[in-house]
Amino acid sequence: MAVTIKDVAKRANVAPSTVSRVIANSSRISEKTKERVRKAMEELGYHPNFNARSLANKSTKTLGIVMPNSAKIAFQNPFFPEVIRGISMKAYQEGYGLYLSTGQTEEEILEEVKHMVYGGRVDGILLLYSRVNDQVMPFLIEQKFPFVLIGRPHNIDEEQVTFVNNDNFKAAKTVTEYLMLLGHERIGFIGGNLDFVVTIDHMKGYEKALSNANIPVRQEYIVHHEELLEGGQDAVIELMSLGERPTALIVADDIMTFGVLKMLADMNVQVPKDMSIVSFNNVMISELSSPTMTTVDIHIYELGFEATNCLINKIKLPELGEQQVIVPHKLVKRESCK
Repeated sequence: MAVTIKDVAKRANVAPSTVSRVIANSSRISEKTKERVRKAMEELGYHPNFNARSLANKSTKTLGIVMPNSAKIAFQNPFFPEVIRGISMKAYQEGYGLYLSTGQTEEEILEEVKHMVYGGRVDGILLLYSRVNDQVMPFLIEQKFPFVLIGRPHNIDEEQVTFVNNDNFKAAKTVTEYLMLLGHERIGFIGGNLDFVVTIDHMKGYEKALSNANIPVRQEYIVHHEELLEGGQDAVIELMSLGERPTALIVADDIMTFGVLKMLADMNVQVPKDMSIVSFNNVMISELSSPTMTTVDIHIYELGFEATNCLINKIKLPELGEQQVIVPHKLVKRESCK
């Protein structure tokens, strides 16, 4: 016979309502009582029926995660597993489960978000990207549904949105200035997809640094590809076919940089002797490459953790208002620059 809340209450010598409050982690219950009730639950092998509770509380204790495209493509980039690691840790601490979107097109993603909202499947949504002309954010704003963006909103008043981001403009400007301090003027820029706001911010920072140094922006030095290993390889083929090649490259992402290094090695171009490279994200692969990558640590785990913290606060305290959190970045100097 299944163990009930009444059985737990009897074992812990408390009222059934106290057991319910302990399961909900109510601040009204003392830590000593919580320990006693949790011990009784463990001894009896009691597991709360969260579906029944969610019906009663109109809460699912679940957060939706919306990826920029299909998980198959997104998970090829170490950014997403790492940001989800940060999300998972905070969600676990607060007793929330996760619901991962699997749509492969913008239309499918929007449809899935509508199912999450209209079907009451989640209490709030985390958007792991910011897209130009995005359809999801305006829908969530219109529905007054709790959501947090990792990134910066585009063409939407920032005060309307809670978001967690890096200062990507400043980060790109800093790495461009770093390469110029090393004596480089012919600096190429390998960006990600121009549909994403992070790419636009990186490019603006790069162009601003060149402009400040009175170095003309050469459009042939700016290329854009998907942030995958193959994207880095294709970008190198474009840039190395130029009559006057760059002497340094800024690459949008570490996984792209791995493709850049591989293709340069195939062309017998030595890094950093013939080409200096700076990347972004500081995922584990950046330390395993040869040479090791100079990269910008954007603290991916913290982005996920902080975004989840903001979302749970929004769910619990809707009157809080919108927050804008900037996670600091740091240039990690290794062996790929000269």
